[in-house]
Amino acid sequence: MPAYRHTQTSPMWLILFVFVPLFAIGALGGDNTMLLIILLAVGAGFLLLAASIHSLTVEDAGEHLRVRFGPLPLLGTRLKYADMADPAVGRSRMIDGWGIHWIPGRGWTYNLWGYDCVELQYRGSPLRIGTDDAANLARFLQERIAARHQVPT
Repeated sequence: MPAYRHTQTSPMWLILFVFVPLFAIGALGGDNTMLLIILLAVGAGFLLLAASIHSLTVEDAGEHLRVRFGPLPLLGTRLKYADMADPAVGRSRMIDGWGIHWIPGRGWTYNLWGYDCVELQYRGSPLRIGTDDAANLARFLQERIAARHQVPT
C-alpha cells in the first residue's frame, strides 16, 4: 500500500509576520519599560506562531496518520488508523475555523487554510482534517481502513 504525504501552505503566517515590526516599533518608541517588555514578548510570540502555521503536513506514519503544522513543529497530533472510521471528502464551516480546536458536537478540527477537508469518525467522535488534497487523503484513509479489516486467506 502506498504511503501518503502532502503539505499545504498558507499565507496566514504573513499576516502574523507583519505585526512583528509593529510591536517592535511600538516597543522601541516608548520609555515605559513594562510596555517594552510586553510588546517584545507579544512580538516574539507572534514570530513563534507564524513559524508554526506556515504549513500543514499530513503523512502516513506506520500505524498512525501524522498531522503537523510547521515548519516549526510545535503543533500537531498522531491519529491511530485503528481508531478511524468513515473518511469522506467534506467542507468545513466558518464555525470550524482554522487552526486546532474542539467544538462541542462538531469535534476536533485541524485546518490551515480553506474549507476543503476530510471528515471522519475518530474514536466515535467527528474529526476534520483540512487539506487542499481532500480526494487523495480520503481515498488513502479509506484504503488503509479497508485493508485493516481484510481477513488474510
